[in-house]
Amino acid sequence: MGNLRITLKKSTIASKEDQKATVVALGLRKIGQSVVQKDNAQIRGMINKVSHLVEVEEL
Repeated sequence: MGNLRITLKKSTIASKEDQKATVVALGLRKIGQSVVQKDNAQIRGMINKVSHLVEVEEL
């Protein structure tokens, strides 16, 4: 398992509170910001929950 680059592409303003919390837990704050996370089941589950807000690239 490698790493994933996760980029916030859409605003969380109209999102549910649990989705906002998931985006923050991934380490994202602003639109266009990217973070690198380890590729594991927990991160994949978080990405799946907010897949409509983020873009994922495998490194």
